[in-house]
Amino acid sequence: MLEIANAMLRKFANEQVPMIEFCQPEITAFSPEALTVKIPFANQTKNHLNSMYFGAMAVGADVAGGLMAFSMIEQQQLPINLVFKDFHANFIKRPEADVLFHCEEGKKIQKMVMECMSSGERVTDEIRITATCPEKFDQELVAEFQLTLSLKKR
Repeated sequence: MLEIANAMLRKFANEQVPMIEFCQPEITAFSPEALTVKIPFANQTKNHLNSMYFGAMAVGADVAGGLMAFSMIEQQQLPINLVFKDFHANFIKRPEADVLFHCEEGKKIQKMVMECMSSGERVTDEIRITATCPEKFDQELVAEFQLTLSLKKR
């Protein structure tokens, strides 16, 4: 399952959003309820203070939430477009190693997808993403994100 999900992510990134590929994300856990994405700490993802650049952090949050919704839509071959309407971030600690982005909103997203298909109307709701840097801070949060996911039937 992870191999297929990572292949889907690479294909989407290469064809649709090259910035994602630039950050080299890797899906490390994936189920219908939750998804975890790792953004490696590398030259292209760090800032001048030797911590992860906030743009790379935004890519990680976007991929964690977006891929969960995208995979549900693609698997069911549904005519739904998705976009994030807004993005709120709280940066708590400086991540100076690989960062894991966790989305545990699978049930909420599935409900949104079903509602969008049945009503034909735009459906929006906030999706929570958390970020950890286990190498430096075990399971303490380094950041948390609220992204407003918007789904609309084509």
